[in-house]
Amino acid sequence: RQHQVCVETFEMGQYEVTQAEWQSVMGGNPSHFSGCADCPVEMVSWNEVQDYLRQLNQRTGRNHRLPTEAEWEYACRGGVKGQRYCGGDDVNRLAWYYGNSDNKTHQVGKKVANGYGLYDMSGNVWEWTCSAYDKKYDGAEQKCADKDTAGPRSLRGGSWLYDPARVRSAYRDWSAPTYRYIGVGFRLARSL
Repeated sequence: RQHQVCVETFEMGQYEVTQAEWQSVMGGNPSHFSGCADCPVEMVSWNEVQDYLRQLNQRTGRNHRLPTEAEWEYACRGGVKGQRYCGGDDVNRLAWYYGNSDNKTHQVGKKVANGYGLYDMSGNVWEWTCSAYDKKYDGAEQKCADKDTAGPRSLRGGSWLYDPARVRSAYRDWSAPTYRYIGVGFRLARSL
């Protein structure tokens, strides 16, 4: 159902976090599709992403985090109402999905960006949010989930192995914070 999304001022990563970026912080590469430094890192659980964020923030002195589900949706829509995918209605221009992915992830930034200049918001890999999954999500949530709980976390964006309906801007999914999968990665956000 349609709803208004409420967010505070924030920054969102232009691309999904890549294998090279993960390796430079964590010293290894968990990805199933390894050997593609500019492809999104995948096979990372929500909990492992929290470790990455702690180490990245310690190195940079910044406060990177996962986006809330509302921030992710706001960024996906790129300032335009009514688009089926993050950046328009043409899935082939915007997303890697099962119909064009050749059954693998692809280098970030090779499809068309949305209205905010963000790439791969639809398809390539699912993206973890910091939000606890709420079946009745209405776009108003503005804070990250407690890091010490085991409840499900929201995933957005779809991935290379899903059909066009599941890479739509409105499509949502969830999983446990320990879940690792070849179609799940993330992008960074930061409060301003």
